[in-house]
Amino acid sequence: MGHSEAVKVLLLRGADRDADRQDGSTALFKAAFKGHNHVIEELLKFSPTLGLLKNGSTVLHAAVIGGNLKTVRLLLEANADPTLPNKKAIDLATKASQEDKAKNYKEAIQLYENSIEHFLHVIKYDKLGDKGKQSIRSKCEEYLERAEQLKEYLKKEVEAPRAKPGKESQSDDKGNESDGGEGDQEKKKFQNQLSGAIVMEKPNVKWSDVAGLEGAKEALKEAVILPIKFPHLFTGKRTPWRGILLFGPPGTGKSYLAKAVATEANNSTFFSVSSSDLVSKWLGESEKLVKSLFTMAREHKPSIIFIDEIDSLCGSRSENESEAARRIKTEFLVQMQGVGTNNDGVLVLGATNIPWTLDSAIRRRFEKRIYIPLPEEHARTFMFKLHLGSTPTSLTEADFVTLGSKTAGYSGADVSIVVRDALMQPVRKVQMSTHFKKVRGSSWNKPDTVVEDLLTPCSPGDPNAMEMTWMDVPGEKLLEPVVCMADMLRSLSSTKPTVNEQDLDKLRKFTEDFGQEG
Repeated sequence: MGHSEAVKVLLLRGADRDADRQDGSTALFKAAFKGHNHVIEELLKFSPTLGLLKNGSTVLHAAVIGGNLKTVRLLLEANADPTLPNKKAIDLATKASQEDKAKNYKEAIQLYENSIEHFLHVIKYDKLGDKGKQSIRSKCEEYLERAEQLKEYLKKEVEAPRAKPGKESQSDDKGNESDGGEGDQEKKKFQNQLSGAIVMEKPNVKWSDVAGLEGAKEALKEAVILPIKFPHLFTGKRTPWRGILLFGPPGTGKSYLAKAVATEANNSTFFSVSSSDLVSKWLGESEKLVKSLFTMAREHKPSIIFIDEIDSLCGSRSENESEAARRIKTEFLVQMQGVGTNNDGVLVLGATNIPWTLDSAIRRRFEKRIYIPLPEEHARTFMFKLHLGSTPTSLTEADFVTLGSKTAGYSGADVSIVVRDALMQPVRKVQMSTHFKKVRGSSWNKPDTVVEDLLTPCSPGDPNAMEMTWMDVPGEKLLEPVVCMADMLRSLSSTKPTVNEQDLDKLRKFTEDFGQEG
């Protein structure tokens, strides 16, 4: 048998990988070691790349340690080092992607297939971990899928020359036509991602629950409630507002107003959107999500798109910002008020604490810019009553007025925190008390039943005082003290306002330049 036949038999039997000798050497290894170039040449005709041997050595390594310079040169010229197929595969995949972008689809298909072959060779022969192999396999699947898409496109090119291949298929601006099934699938995927932004359960916040802010409430009623209830009022040149920006210090009720809108606008679809709903790590997907959001809003009109902290998405454009952020802003501008977009029945409601950072073009698209200021004294008085609700209390009307006057500079959220802390004061009294006394009152689990043996904290000097701690009181027998004015004042002294004067000055300046009072 000649050299050629012997080499082929060895290869077909896997002699280069499955040798029985303990050191892992093979006939192929020996040929490289001894410099039998005619054997190597025959091998290269049969297989353009050589794999690893059983002990981790390479055929190239054998030629090097054997000192056979001609064999080394022969192997290198043939790219027979198993570390090279990985680089070769990457180069081929890069070229395939370039040809794909250049729309040279036939060349791209061939390059994709060649790169897959080289990657599979790397998986088979290289010493890779499971994660490395899995990563390469997933890439191979992507390239294979893209090659199949291109083949399908080339096949249909004669029948439909205007069609675009797989990934480039997009729905049109109106969202009701698409170039093949791929565009429909992409549209459906984005709409599924955004479906979580639709508020299905109403927050149950009425206009009456919002203290003050009459100007803001009237503007929202004009934009949302009136066009639905009296559509004949808004015909011809009289059109409802399409964009309303609520701005003001933190905790003044901007998001709370949006909840009231979601509750009161019974027939409208309410989209509550944050930056996490619209920002994607994949290039180009963020602006498609913005487009899909507005497409869904038009399909489900009348609808309201509420974007809280809109400054995170639509800040001023600058040279230092990323391309992705710029593209999101551009898509917002186009969708809110661009050529070919019809936003009848769609209201965009934005909220921000720092309106001066908004891009000027975005600011213009919000036709009404309403300042939500810190609550006035009468509003704060109402808030104390609102937050206490039905909790037992000994506060009088005069006490509520006093609390309203003592909380100048406090936001609605600050007042809420004061009340919550005051509601905890009776609980703290129970924890700290060393004496309890029996009183008459309603059982907490049976409000209609009056019992005589409830226990409540008292001072050690009380005639009926019994020395005991809260740990000794049975759970159903405890009657907590009512909230009193002293509790409110104690909580007020420990809770400071969260808004500083510098921020208020900036907001007042912005209101003078661009906004209106709410």
